[in-house]
Amino acid sequence: MLMHDFILRELKNCDTETELYNIGFDKSYAHRASEKFEYKNIKIYSLTPAQANIIKQTAISVGADCATHREVITGKIENSNCIIGGSISEIKKIGEKLKFQPFSLKELGQSLINFAEKETRPEKYCQIVGILNLTDNSFSDGGMYNDFERAKEHLLEMIDEGADIIDIGAESTKPYSSPVSDKDQLEKLLPIIEFAKNKIKISIDTRSAQVAEECLKAGANIINDVSGFDYDPKMVDIIAKYNIPIIIQHSKGSPDNMQNAPSYNDVMEEIFFALKQKIDLAKSKGINNIIIDPGIGFGKTRENNFEIIKRVEEFKSLGYPIMLGISRKSLLNMSDADNYTKDIYTAALNTIAIEHKVDFIRVHNVKMHKNLIDLLKMFMVK
Repeated sequence: MLMHDFILRELKNCDTETELYNIGFDKSYAHRASEKFEYKNIKIYSLTPAQANIIKQTAISVGADCATHREVITGKIENSNCIIGGSISEIKKIGEKLKFQPFSLKELGQSLINFAEKETRPEKYCQIVGILNLTDNSFSDGGMYNDFERAKEHLLEMIDEGADIIDIGAESTKPYSSPVSDKDQLEKLLPIIEFAKNKIKISIDTRSAQVAEECLKAGANIINDVSGFDYDPKMVDIIAKYNIPIIIQHSKGSPDNMQNAPSYNDVMEEIFFALKQKIDLAKSKGINNIIIDPGIGFGKTRENNFEIIKRVEEFKSLGYPIMLGISRKSLLNMSDADNYTKDIYTAALNTIAIEHKVDFIRVHNVKMHKNLIDLLKMFMVK
């Protein structure tokens, strides 16, 4: 009897539907079947023992896995987190079954169904947010564009190079920087907004509600608040009043103190819940057009920053687009390098961010990142 030489090949980052076609699978069912080959791990928080037990048994019944606290079965604990592991198809089935269970699990079931359906939607590709600093002390280009004519020239250059949005700021928020008055910010911002409006989407990088309102009146389209509503409590009401998109960033502390030995018990979990709290505040005011930013370099160690980049896709569970700002920051550990060299290494890290489905990258070198994105589009799953 002849021995059979079995050949095994792991499929990674492929179009599963196409692979199913290629082995002769039924084409009419291939799209649905591909959901069985996309594996996900989902963490669910603060469940009662009864809820956790039902979820675990439901997951097992459809062939998925579910981990809970070891004392869930005895009821000796008040609550437990759990981790469900299964294919998108299995997660949908868990959701459908939970809709018929007590203890408010109907709502959880619908959330799991929504998660699974979102995972099967076609990808949108990353957009470029070009940085225009009108400051004299920004960490990489302070003083280069604080003159109106040079600012105009650079803005037009970034538009020509392929920016989707221009983020304009007149206050440096680098570590150990001091606040800039509303008056000084507006003196620089308003003329460039007048010039730029109707040419491209304009985002204003400010923590001040007054600056935000005056800029919105002048024609700005988006507000980027690096403090995430912490610096000026009036900001959330201004965003609600004008019904415009808000970029909510996480920052542990303020620029003058945020890098004084920042520490976390669990950096991803703490940022996740801090952003969720800010999202809930925004939603309570009727704001739904939200972009979230985990805040690279804002109250984080270098190790924290790399953990965020590696796991940034986890923030997708919050249900909003993600922006990431890596450009030329200290995590590169290249303080003596020229800006072009920093841009090359920024692009390398942004490649990872884009592969992890970041929706916006905030960068100084638009041309380099436009070329990068055009190349990476060749890797998109059709």
